[in-house]
Amino acid sequence: MSSLARPAAVLAALLLAMGAAFAQQPAPSAGFSQSHLAVAREVAATSGITRSLDAIIPQLYDRIREQVVARPDIGKDINEVLKALDPEMELQKQRGVTIIAGIFAREMTEAELNDTLAFFRSPSGRRYVETQPLVLDDLVREMQRWSLDLAEYVMTRVRAEMAKRGHQLQ
Repeated sequence: MSSLARPAAVLAALLLAMGAAFAQQPAPSAGFSQSHLAVAREVAATSGITRSLDAIIPQLYDRIREQVVARPDIGKDINEVLKALDPEMELQKQRGVTIIAGIFAREMTEAELNDTLAFFRSPSGRRYVETQPLVLDDLVREMQRWSLDLAEYVMTRVRAEMAKRGHQLQ
């Protein structure tokens, strides 16, 4: 296998997987007006949901670079190949935004989306979007703590009830 064949094969496999995931989504434009889809797309962007798409491609590129770290002789070529893929990746990102917008359009009426957009454009809505990553980080951390506490509580209760029935649990 040539010096670029293995990394190129890995890249192709990752891109095919990403394309397959997008291909499984139904066409979001089916049954919706252009204005409905446009406001859904704007809600997706304004709400901060599409921020996650911004991280996917750089993370994908980093994973590819990590896979070829044992081959420093091809690092420059890999970087050039990845840079050349940027326009295609932007199209893939936009396809992801379209999928998200289609989901919003399917779940909410155009009027509801317009109301939602008005909120996200308000000072409170902008603040909500700004704090959302911090809130989600705290939420994940607190939910992990809560679930551990809950598991301990339930086990304590189960042990107590089983002891009443003559069974000792570890």
